[in-house]
Amino acid sequence: MNYSKEWKDYRVIATGGGYKLEDFGGIILLRPDPQIIWNAPFDMRAYKGLHAVYERSSTGGGEWHKLRPIPDEFNVHWRDLKFSLKLMGFKHTGVFPEQAYNWGKMIDLIKGANREIKVLNLFAYTGGATIACASAGAKVTHVDAAKAMCERAGVNARLSGLKDKPIRYIVDDCFKFVEREIRRGNRYDAIIMDPPSYGRGPRGEMWKIENKLFELVELTSKVLSDDPLFYLINSYTTGLQPSVMSNVLELVFSDKPHFVDAYEIGLPTEQKNIILPCGASAMLEFEK
Repeated sequence: MNYSKEWKDYRVIATGGGYKLEDFGGIILLRPDPQIIWNAPFDMRAYKGLHAVYERSSTGGGEWHKLRPIPDEFNVHWRDLKFSLKLMGFKHTGVFPEQAYNWGKMIDLIKGANREIKVLNLFAYTGGATIACASAGAKVTHVDAAKAMCERAGVNARLSGLKDKPIRYIVDDCFKFVEREIRRGNRYDAIIMDPPSYGRGPRGEMWKIENKLFELVELTSKVLSDDPLFYLINSYTTGLQPSVMSNVLELVFSDKPHFVDAYEIGLPTEQKNIILPCGASAMLEFEK
């Protein structure tokens, strides 16, 4: 299990009973997590200072229940990067803290390249990977089908002092954008993707990761430069194990010298010896 120890004001206080108790810069939230099948060490709903609980609905989805006043937006810091958060639908806050492990890896690779690196970030959400790569000196193209997510990524870039960095924000279906980039002859040195399990594009395009992932990786291989640096896939889909994503990368890039590292990512907790699993990643590094 890989995780970052560099969050300045985010922590997982406790886990149990299908929930995790988190501190986002002083805002205490209780959110459901289906992987937490063990008992809680105490009554987390009675935790002093708890601001809000996300309650699932028996008919699907859910909603936030506020227990005390919460600012419309609040911030957390990782290294020198700053994220603006808010209570969002589907229990989200606007950041996936476990991805910080991958941000650190990408920053090291970009800085170690000693050249200009162009990054394509697909399904880019609120821009954690975008601003991490930009902070390392990369030129980043940030693509997401949701306009609000691209706007929030821009806010995070400005908060992190990166408003003048070369970041393009594109509201588009990722498949169609890559197809146009192929026709335009645009190329990238690194590709990141964090595809959802299910989803729809801005024009109703259906996405199901099991049916589309291999095809998309094959497609994006056509926009890689002649001297590529890395390719990262993230997944939160049950059943899409690290070895599955590793196999996809091995098959698509079998003709290029490379190394693939596939692993779980997680979050440390304040419970002794408990690391919370949060997803899976596969990082392919191209060899010279």
